[in-house]
Amino acid sequence: MIQSLLFTCKLEGVDPYIYLVDVLQRVGQHPAKQVVELTLRGWKTLFADRSLRSDFDRTRDS
Repeated sequence: MIQSLLFTCKLEGVDPYIYLVDVLQRVGQHPAKQVVELTLRGWKTLFADRSLRSDFDRTRDS
């Protein structure tokens, strides 16, 4: 499953780390009826330009 996700990210030109960090932060508060927005293609269209970052990334950049 992970290999499939990584390969699909590669095909779509998406960094899998950025995608997973963002989706895992959104999934708990995202409306269930709009879950398709969190699939890779939906996410790329809606959230890729303003992805959420991890606390680790924020402290590393400081």
